[in-house]
Amino acid sequence: MAARMGGGDISGNPRLRAAVAAARAENMPKDNIERAIKKGTGELEGTTYEEVRYEGYGPGGVAVLVEVLTDNKNRTVSEVRHLFSRARGNMAEAGAVGWLFQKKGLFVFSKGKVDEDTVTTAALEAGAEDIKDGGDTWDVQSTPADFEQVKKYLDEQGLPYELAEITMIPQTTVRLADRQAEQMLRLMEGLEDHDDIQHVYANFDIDEKVMEAASR
Repeated sequence: MAARMGGGDISGNPRLRAAVAAARAENMPKDNIERAIKKGTGELEGTTYEEVRYEGYGPGGVAVLVEVLTDNKNRTVSEVRHLFSRARGNMAEAGAVGWLFQKKGLFVFSKGKVDEDTVTTAALEAGAEDIKDGGDTWDVQSTPADFEQVKKYLDEQGLPYELAEITMIPQTTVRLADRQAEQMLRLMEGLEDHDDIQHVYANFDIDEKVMEAASR
């Protein structure tokens, strides 16, 4: 998709560059990467995929965004609707919950590996937007446009982040417990296991002990 939309030149296509980096991180063979790029640019024949975003509500009114890459929208939407229904949730119209999320660059640092002063200084010098206390982590946020610039600087400083990605961050959260927590975790598991679903974002807040108990 990245190659089809922005061309096969990695240096001039940030989205493709990010996709290739992610593929290499998963040890995908170089030939597979090159073949996928050529299919995207039309040099090789391949299945035509579409990007689709579905929105919905989980148990307790939790907002859910689902990003999909599919070669059959009718099949995929039916399967996604079934997953929502099974967890006592429902799909919604486009725009129903998307406004609750903001697209951000996110860098997550373990508190056990990096102290607050080091993260704060590096993040500010890199051009990051915000730093939040994530409990066991320091969470550094940037604008999507500044993501690569911030990542490059953090890499140059040798700071060991646990995660670096462009993601959708909820602006409000919904606290869940007991049965609703179990249903929400089951919905997330079903969506994340679906082959066509690339990313799932939700604004639930579940206590760690409740999450551990519900996932057993």
